[in-house]
Amino acid sequence: MTHITPDRLAGLATELTKIRRDIHRHPETAFEETRTAQIVADKLTSWGIEIHRGLATTGVVGTLKGKRPGQKTIGLRADMDALHLQEKNDFDYTSSIPNKMHACGHDGHTTMLLGAAKHLAAEPDFAGTVHFIFQPAEEGLGGARVMIEEGLFDRFNCDAVYGMHNMPGFEKGHFAIRTGPMLASSDSWEVTFKGTGGHGAMPDRGTDPTFVAAQFIVAVQGIVGRNVPSNQAAVLSVGHIHAGTPGSPNVIPSEVLIKGTARSFSREIRDLLERRLAEVADGIAKAGGCEAVSKYHRRYPSLVNAADQTKIAVEAAALTVGREKVEANAAPIAGAEDFAFMLEKKPGAYIMIGNGGTGEGGCHNVHSPLYDFSDEILTTGAAYWVNLVQVELGNAAA
Repeated sequence: MTHITPDRLAGLATELTKIRRDIHRHPETAFEETRTAQIVADKLTSWGIEIHRGLATTGVVGTLKGKRPGQKTIGLRADMDALHLQEKNDFDYTSSIPNKMHACGHDGHTTMLLGAAKHLAAEPDFAGTVHFIFQPAEEGLGGARVMIEEGLFDRFNCDAVYGMHNMPGFEKGHFAIRTGPMLASSDSWEVTFKGTGGHGAMPDRGTDPTFVAAQFIVAVQGIVGRNVPSNQAAVLSVGHIHAGTPGSPNVIPSEVLIKGTARSFSREIRDLLERRLAEVADGIAKAGGCEAVSKYHRRYPSLVNAADQTKIAVEAAALTVGREKVEANAAPIAGAEDFAFMLEKKPGAYIMIGNGGTGEGGCHNVHSPLYDFSDEILTTGAAYWVNLVQVELGNAAA
C-alpha cells in the first residue's frame, strides 16, 4: 500500500465527526474515562482489532498485526481525558457535564487515531505490529507514567512510540516538529513564609510575612533573568497566593502561601530552578525576620524527540500534506505533556497538527472555555498516522 492523503479518507469524515462530537458532548476527566474507553474498545473490536483494557484504570490498547511478516513493533498514542472547566460554547454538541469540557482536543486526538485504526484494519499492508495506545489522565495526573508503571511496555513492547497534539493558531492541516526538546518539563512549587503576624496598625511589634512574600514574588523573575543562561529558556510563574482572612484586613497574617509553576527544557536548568527558588525564598525570609518552607514537586519531564523518529515523522507528515506544509525545526513550546514519560522509555517523536488560527473563524487556544477541535483536520490526522505506519513498517516512501 502506498501513502495516502486526507482526501483518500474523505469517506470516513462523517463517521469521525460523529464520534468526535459525541465524545465532546460527554467529557470525562482523569481516570474516569469509562464511556470514552468503551467507545474506543467497541470500535476497535468491530474492526477486528484485538483489544486489551485496564492499564491505568481506563486505558485501552489495540493491537494490529500487518499481513506481511515482520518483527518490528510501534506504538501510536492518543489521550482521552477532558479538563475540569465549564464550557461556554453554544453549539449542539456542547458538554453535557457541568464543569467538565474537552478544552484541549483530546476528543479529536482519540478520534484521529480511531480513524487510522479503522483504515489500517481494512488494509493491513505492512510488516510488523502496531499498538494503538489510548491513554487516560494526561491532564496533570500522569496517565502515561501510570500505564508504564503498570506494564505498558512490558506487555506491549514497542521499538518506537509516537504522539500527536493539535495546535490552535497554526494553520489547519500543517505540521510542526523538532528534534530534541519539543515541550518543557512541568513542575509545581510552593513556599510558605512564616512570621508572627500581628495588628495591622502596629507592624513593628511583629514580623510581617506579607512584606517578605511581596519581595519574593518580584525576586522570582530575577532567577530566570539572572541565573538561567541567555541561550536557554525557562519560565517561573506565580499562580496562587493565600494569606489572612477577608473579614479581618487589619490583621497581619502569620503565614503567606505562594504556589507556582516552573518550566524548563533541560535537567540542568530544572535543577537550577529548584535550588534557586529555595535559596531566594530563604534569603529574603531571613532578611525580613521570617522563615521560609519550600517544596518543589517534579511532575512531567521535558518531552525530547529522538532524531531518527523525528525524521520518520517529518516524512510521514510530508506524505500526508506535502513537504511545504511541514515545519521540521519548530521552536520549542513551554507547554508540557506526559507523553514525555513514554519518550524516556522508548525512542519516538511527538508532532503538532495545526487546528487553525484567529483568521480562520476565531480559533481559541487550548484550555479556553471557548475552544473547540476542528473536525476539518480529523482525516488529516488519521492520514498522518496511516502514513507513519507505512514509513515505519511498510516503506511508503519507496
